[in-house]
Amino acid sequence: MPFKHHASRRHKFAKSKHRVTNWPEYNESMRQRGDVTVWVDESVAHNWGVAHTGKRGRPGTYSDLAITACLELRIVFHLALRQTQGFLRSVFRLMKLELDVPDFTTLSRRAGGLEPLPRVRSETPVSLDLVLDSTGLKVFGAGEWLETKHGKTSKRRSWRKLHLGLDLETGQIECSELTTDDIGDPSTVPNLLDQIDEPVHRFLADGAYDGAATRTEMAPSEGLCVGLL
Repeated sequence: MPFKHHASRRHKFAKSKHRVTNWPEYNESMRQRGDVTVWVDESVAHNWGVAHTGKRGRPGTYSDLAITACLELRIVFHLALRQTQGFLRSVFRLMKLELDVPDFTTLSRRAGGLEPLPRVRSETPVSLDLVLDSTGLKVFGAGEWLETKHGKTSKRRSWRKLHLGLDLETGQIECSELTTDDIGDPSTVPNLLDQIDEPVHRFLADGAYDGAATRTEMAPSEGLCVGLL
């Protein structure tokens, strides 16, 4: 191929780079991608701002309900943060609502402090394909700083083990358990399964969960497929 023939001399040519210089126009074009029509309930509009608490300092502009509504629309329509801002602006313009829309930086900053929404479960029980695995978490303390700053040997670091059970179809975390490193993996299986309301059709885990506690929990189940890798 021609491009392979000149590959040894490609380093002589500077690679072109595209840099955005008109950020206001670029941001506005990204917002316009989410300009569609949808309706907003009056209860959301009435609670869009933050009520005055009488405390010192500048009060917040947007309530948690406003941020949650924006983020929910973002998830439903698979929008970026700037597109979400344009989406809400078009909705308020069509409804003739004098409400300010949170900026995309505000949505990103406030999203971390919101409580997770409760999961809506189906009334009819659905079988679940559960995948279980664990990962180690190292607990940092003053010893890490001493070792980096002064080169001193720190004390033995403590570890925690996080067990997570995920739905194979949706990727939703169904159960979780945090234990110390001296707790065996099979002993956490009963507590993890107690957190799940749906019947488990298939249980997948690595060989570390193969133990007496796991076999006891899986033995009385009918129609259950167990896979230990």
